[in-house]
Amino acid sequence: MDLVGRPLFDSAAPDAGSASGAPSERADAARNRAKVLAAAAELFAGRDPRAITMDDVAKAAGVGRGTLYRRYPDVASIAVALLDEHERALQEKLLGGQPPLGPGAPPAERLAAFYAAMIELLDTHAHLVLGAETGGTRFRTGAYQFWAVHVRSLLTEAAVPEPDSLVDTLLAPLAAEVYLRQRERGLTPDAITGGLARLAHRMLGPGRES
Repeated sequence: MDLVGRPLFDSAAPDAGSASGAPSERADAARNRAKVLAAAAELFAGRDPRAITMDDVAKAAGVGRGTLYRRYPDVASIAVALLDEHERALQEKLLGGQPPLGPGAPPAERLAAFYAAMIELLDTHAHLVLGAETGGTRFRTGAYQFWAVHVRSLLTEAAVPEPDSLVDTLLAPLAAEVYLRQRERGLTPDAITGGLARLAHRMLGPGRES
């Protein structure tokens, strides 16, 4: 995945027709997909996503296991599908939105703005992000790969030595488990955002230690 505006996730996309004129997603398949996503959204909102099984989703959606597995290999892929539109919106702002989130601002300001946008997303959709990050899946999602490319580009622009050594470190505070732990400790989203802004300026701002 790179910063060219490609879709972040493919698992949720309908079976779109090809240039050769192949048929689009069947109406019944589209209905089943909508039922699965709606049922899964309710499950994620009401339970620990790590405890939800594919059987739970199939039962809640009223579809067979085969129907579910034909589109989604696991619960994490369903969470990824539900997050898709939110991640795409943020991707577009990073690529071409107004600074400091979009291009045109100093690297430290852009990183601070990215942190703020991600905390806003986590505040609303932490349950989905947690479901998408079960086990090691966090590092394999298109979103994480995109965020990594973005952060690395900011490190490079700021002339930070060995940027690859810091990419995962700077993304670690955005893990859903970390965010939820901080909220459980009584920290507000504003406080978390403020701390991350200080981190961004310490790491990428002028006057930092090389």
